[in-house]
Amino acid sequence: MTETTIDSPTTPGTEVKDENYQSIWGYLRELEFRQGFLDVDGVRTRYAEAGSSNKPHVIMLHGTGGHWETFASNLSALSEHYHCIAVDLIGNGFSDKPDYDYEIAVYVRQVLAVLDLFGIAKSHFIGMSLGAWVSAAVAVEHPSRVDKLILMSPAGLVATASNMARIRAERTAAVENPTWESIHKVFEHLIADEARRLPDLIALRQAIYQREDTRTSIEHLLILQDADARDRNLIPEEKWATITAPTMIVASGKDHGEYQSTARTVARLIPESEIFEMADVRHWPHFEDPASFNPAALEFLGRGMSASGHTSDRDAVDE
Repeated sequence: MTETTIDSPTTPGTEVKDENYQSIWGYLRELEFRQGFLDVDGVRTRYAEAGSSNKPHVIMLHGTGGHWETFASNLSALSEHYHCIAVDLIGNGFSDKPDYDYEIAVYVRQVLAVLDLFGIAKSHFIGMSLGAWVSAAVAVEHPSRVDKLILMSPAGLVATASNMARIRAERTAAVENPTWESIHKVFEHLIADEARRLPDLIALRQAIYQREDTRTSIEHLLILQDADARDRNLIPEEKWATITAPTMIVASGKDHGEYQSTARTVARLIPESEIFEMADVRHWPHFEDPASFNPAALEFLGRGMSASGHTSDRDAVDE
């Protein structure tokens, strides 16, 4: 029997104070939801589901090294109107981490299989960073499966050597030495406001990075930070321009320049797109400022809905 030890939060600014304590359970405590695992082509895939399956569907995809809890502050608001499924992508979170590289086609196959297992023909997609890249790839390659897109901190158009090196160094260091301080350093690049770098989020990521399967699969996870792999997975401008799904792109004002540039370029390329400005947030806009993101997402997704409130047919089959 093995035992996992979680370090105490000693990083300055992360001390727990009763009067302003925040937790992901503050968002989930009154939400009716379930967490489960699906067998997706032999890969045990973790997910969270909220909202009636009779409502329009929303698939929610996290970024590199992430997990479904990045959407903890959004599930309650969105599931009032939508059937929400947040997935731990293959090689991430508490999903299986098989011994092969996780390139975009691998993620796309997993997401489509999740849709099929739930009997969903068409869904809205909300993706951040890597999740935005995967969502866009689904929209390019399987347009009949996508209703609307919300892309946050989008990746997949360009890749600078400096940003790839930063991500690789930061994540490798955190996995090799998963102390509270090293995990907190990861979140410094994800969330601008120290108060929103919640201790239980850091503890959750620490538990993931302490897993043996995370340590042995980190090179597979970071394959997209290698120049050759990145180049063959990037979506060229002409393909972004073929996306027909209405798209809301979140521009995070404190994010790395590469993501801000990509957000505005992608907005120019996708014919039916719009930008939602969030000036004071970093890489996780939906988590850092849910009070702004949730109403904007609901307004965008609800625009043009049919009188029945449904936008997809669960019995239809992909092309």
